[in-house]
Amino acid sequence: MLYPELFKQLESVRWDMEKDIPWATFDVTKLSEEQAQTIKMNAITEWAALPATEMFLRDNRDDSDFSAFMSIWFFEEQKHSLVLMEYLRRFRPDLVPTEQELHEVRFEFDHAPALETLMLHFCGEIRLNHWYRRAAQWHTEPVIQHIYTTLSQDEARHGGAYLKYMRRAIGKFGVEAKVAFAKVGVLMASARRTAQALHPTNLHVNKSLFPRDSIQSRLPNPQWLEHWLDKQINFDAVWETKVVDRILHNMGLLLGHSFKTVQELNRYRKELGQASGAGEVLAASPA
Repeated sequence: MLYPELFKQLESVRWDMEKDIPWATFDVTKLSEEQAQTIKMNAITEWAALPATEMFLRDNRDDSDFSAFMSIWFFEEQKHSLVLMEYLRRFRPDLVPTEQELHEVRFEFDHAPALETLMLHFCGEIRLNHWYRRAAQWHTEPVIQHIYTTLSQDEARHGGAYLKYMRRAIGKFGVEAKVAFAKVGVLMASARRTAQALHPTNLHVNKSLFPRDSIQSRLPNPQWLEHWLDKQINFDAVWETKVVDRILHNMGLLLGHSFKTVQELNRYRKELGQASGAGEVLAASPA
C-alpha cells in the first residue's frame, strides 16, 4: 500500500494555518479590489475538491489504498479553500463566499474511467502548481503572496503522490494504463491549441447539466478563470511551456521514454494502441 508512507511524508511537511501564515505582515495598501475579487473566486474553486472526492471514492470502490489517500488530498485541498476564505474574513469580510456560493459547485460528476481520471488530475496538479506560482508573483500583498506560494507547493506534492499511484497502475494493468495515461497526457499538454484552460475544474463533467456542468461555469463569475489567466496573472506561452515540459518530463519517467514534444507523446500513444490491439487479436485467435 502507498497510503501509509504518503501519510507520513505529507504529514511531515504540513503547514499550520495560524503559525505558518504571516498574518501580521498584511499591508492593506498592497491589496487591490481586482486582486481581492480573484481570491474569492479561487476560494470557491478550491471548494470543488468536495465533489471531486465524492467522484474518486465512487469510481475507486475497488481500490481502498487510493481511496484512503483521498482522506489526505481532500483535507489539504479543502484547507486551501479555507485559508483563502480566512484571508478574506480577516481583511475583506465583504468578499467571503456564502455557503450557497460554495454549495453551488457541489454536483455529481458523470462516471469516467478511473485511469484516465487519475491522469487528468495529475496534470491538473501540475497546472495548478504553475498557476499559483504565477499568482504569487502577480499579487503585491505579502500575506497572499505567501499563501499562494504555500498552495503551489502542496499542489506539487499532490502531483507526486498521484504519480506514485500511476506507477502502481502500470504495474497492475500494464499497457492498458500506459494507453490511458498517454491519451490524457496528449490532451492536457495541448492547451495552446484549445480555447479554454485545460484543468479539471474547467471541463464538462455532467451531460444532464450542460452547459452548467463544469466547476467554473457555476462560479458567481463564470468568465473569471480565463480573465484571471489571460489578463491578470498573465499565464502566457512561456508559462504554458513550463506546464507542458513538466507533463512530458513526467510522462517520460512514467513510460520509460523521452518525449520532447506533444507530437512525440501522441506517436507513442498510437504505437501503444496498435500494439495493444494486435495483442487482443492474437489472444482471441483459436490455437
